[in-house]
This record gives sequence, C-alpha cells and structure tokens, in this order.
Amino acid sequence: MWQIAKVAFALGLTVVLSACDKSNATQETPKDVPPVAVSVLDIVAIEQDISVELPGRSKAFLVAEVRPQVSGIIIERSFEEGSNVTAGQSLYQIDSATYNAELVSAEADLTRANAKLASAKAKAARYQALVKKNSISKQDYDEAQAAYKEALADVTVAKAAINTAQINLEYTKVKAPISGRIGKSNVTAGALVTANQTQTLATIQQLDPINVDIVQSSAQLLRLKAKLKEGQLKATDNASVTLVLEDGSTYDHAGTLQFAEVSVDENTGSVTLRAEFPNPDGILLPGMYVRAILNTGSDPQAIMVPQKAITRNSKGQAVAMVVGADNKVEPRVVTTAEAINNEWRITSGLNAGDKLIVEGLQKIRPGAVVNPTPLSDSVAQ
Repeated sequence: MWQIAKVAFALGLTVVLSACDKSNATQETPKDVPPVAVSVLDIVAIEQDISVELPGRSKAFLVAEVRPQVSGIIIERSFEEGSNVTAGQSLYQIDSATYNAELVSAEADLTRANAKLASAKAKAARYQALVKKNSISKQDYDEAQAAYKEALADVTVAKAAINTAQINLEYTKVKAPISGRIGKSNVTAGALVTANQTQTLATIQQLDPINVDIVQSSAQLLRLKAKLKEGQLKATDNASVTLVLEDGSTYDHAGTLQFAEVSVDENTGSVTLRAEFPNPDGILLPGMYVRAILNTGSDPQAIMVPQKAITRNSKGQAVAMVVGADNKVEPRVVTTAEAINNEWRITSGLNAGDKLIVEGLQKIRPGAVVNPTPLSDSVAQ
C-alpha cells in the first residue's frame, strides 16, 4: 500500500513540474514577431506593344516553270544547275534548222506576193484609164481592182508568216522569264520536247526578297478584333515582322506584313498572312519552317509584372501577393495574358498603385505583417 502511494505521488509531481515548464515557456515566447523584410514593386500602367508568335513557311517571291514554246530536239543546255540566272538569259537551244527553213520560205512567199502586187497594181492603173475612155468594160475594170486588192492581202499574209517564222526561230532559244536561282534540269541534250508540254524543263525561283506565309487561327483573329473593338487593345501602325529560324536563332532582317487572306481555310480553320523579307544572303529557302513574331496592337494601360512574382494556388489559379493596409500580406487572384520579356501582362487582379511583393515570397503568408522595401533598393544591395 505504501509503495502504491509513493508511485502516485511521483506521477503527480511530474505532471505539476511539466505544467510549470510549459507555463514558463509560454511566458518567455515573445508576443511581437518582427516583420519579415520583403522587396516590393510599385505597379504602374504603361503602354505596351502586344506581339504574337505564329508558325509560317517561306515561299519564293516569284516562281517560273520553264517550258518550250516550239517542238524540237534539245542540242545544248547553257546554264549550271543551282546557279543564278537573269531574265532573258538563254537556258536551252532547240535545233533551229527547220525554223530557219520556214523563215526562208516565208521570205520567198513575200517576194512572190510583192511581185504579184506590182503587176496587179499596174494593171489596175491601166484599166482605170481605159474605162474612162470606154475602151474596156466595167466588169474588166472591177476584176482588175479586185486582183489588186487581193495582191495587197497576199503581201500582208506573207509578212505575217515571216513574223511567225521569226518568233518560232527565236523560241528555239529557251530563255529565262525571270531572274533568280534555277533548279535541276529535267532534260538533257538530245531530248525531244514539244510546244507547251506538261513537263517542265527547269524551275526558276526568285529568293530575294522572299515571302513567308504565316498561319493564324480564325478564333485567335476574332478574339483580337473583339479586344480592339472593346478598347482593350489599340491598333498599331507597326507592320514589321521578326522571324525565328528552325535552329532558334533570330533572322537578321525584319520583314513587312503585306496582306491577309480574305477567306478562312475550311480544313484548318486558319487565315494566311503574308510577309515579305529581304534575303540577300540566301539564308531563307522555300519551304523552310519559321516562327513569325508580329505586333497585333498595343495595350495603353498594361500592367506588367515579373514572372517570378506570380505563383499558383491549389486550384491552379495565378496568385500575386501585395502589401495591403497596415503592411499586411494580401493575396490576389490575377489573370495573366502573354509573357513579354520575362514579364506577365496582367489583365485583371492588379491595379496601378498596388505594391507587389517580388522577393521574399517564401517567408510570408496571407495576413502576415511585412517590412516592404522598394525592389530597386534590394537589387542595388
């Protein structure tokens, strides 16, 4: 019995001592925790150009498919495949013997027609004098005049035949219709070609300047027009376009937006925009995939904040921490638009004059009292 009383007394003493320790610990805990130092950014509204990145493919500025306009045998190819050619340069020579003969024949026909014309003209002149003296019948005079006019027509036909023969002879020299870079030749010397055949002899492409066809979804275009109509965005006069190449590098030359298609592609639901770029070094080739960055408008009252100042809550919503009344942390659910130079454009949730916490986010919680310092001072330190 005495042993049980001793154990009970020892347990009671332990409980009392423990309670005293907790009471002392509570009394020693400071009531006022010092505010956490954070760096804040004063939100200001600025005018910001809004750009969009869209996919595109480069296309030749001009494309000419070279085809023969007369039939014959190719006897010579006078260009190097893959080289630059100029408009009017001879590319192929078709055997011209037949066309030379046709020209000679046409010239002979003209000589014959001129001789007949001289005879008919002289006869018509004589008959005109005789008919006045009633030395010949009126019918003979009319027939002489008709023969003269027919001879005149024969001369005109002969001249047209010469013109045609000269054109066909000139066509035996297949010339470049435009300046540009010529591709591979589809025929060699000795090949038989026919006038206006389906198969091309070669293809010439003008690559400086060069076009880039940019694809924009019709839904995106409608959203842009709606924002412009509501006044959220302001139309811009800047039609310059920047290209990002397949390797991620930025193209050295800026382009100019030329036009937009007036119809939507039924298969893709997109609208095609065309931009023109200088290509003096030949870096852009037809069919190359690129990404085009072009201005779609400007936000006259844009709220721009560093990306690191925006976090996500458990619902996936974008959240910004601001310094509210009495320097207490206040969470704000915000709506982000596009990212521009490591900054988010905020369309709702923040206003000009708010103090956004940028650094020290890991040390704070909603409702906590903080000691804000300007971000510029923090960076300077």
